[in-house]
Amino acid sequence: MPTTEYLKIPQDRVGVLIGTNGETRQKIENITETILDIDGEEGTVIVSPSENMEDPLGVWKTNHIVKAIGRGFNPETALKLNEDDIYLEIIKLNLYVGKSKKALARQKGRIIGKDGRTREIIISIAEVDMAVYGKTIAFIGEIENVMVAKEAIEMILNGSQHKSVYSFLEAKQNDRKMKEFKSIAGIDDDKIEFRDDLDN
Repeated sequence: MPTTEYLKIPQDRVGVLIGTNGETRQKIENITETILDIDGEEGTVIVSPSENMEDPLGVWKTNHIVKAIGRGFNPETALKLNEDDIYLEIIKLNLYVGKSKKALARQKGRIIGKDGRTREIIISIAEVDMAVYGKTIAFIGEIENVMVAKEAIEMILNGSQHKSVYSFLEAKQNDRKMKEFKSIAGIDDDKIEFRDDLDN
């Protein structure tokens, strides 16, 4: 039987996890077939398997759903993690910027961009959900897309210009589309070449 898991989320996210009259908590429990024991004062959550839980990864997935809500995602987005091919990735900004609050604020500003533009471009091109909360940036999506988004954020944190990051994202998007096309058309990777000069 899957074991129980313990985790802690920020206190200001406990209300989101519970929801109005406990609706969100109940929805998560119903979908994942788990039981959530939430301590609102401490922010601790115990995830246990229910008697009828069939998915052997149910507790592990629920742990990630709760963690995602704790990192700023809304419950609907977090519940995508109940699907087998959807992943959560969390970047801890202090590993890149140290303890300086100024550096943290500056880098979060660069990641979000003017009027949220950079954040929206990353979400759109990498095809992920993204949350900027506290000292973390988190992604939900297919693992390949999540890794692309993570690399884009790391480029920004390491000082790359936004236009370089956008070019990187577009190149990865083109690769993804090419793979999808080849998969649908049943073409092997080494059997086809596309001409770049036709784009102009």
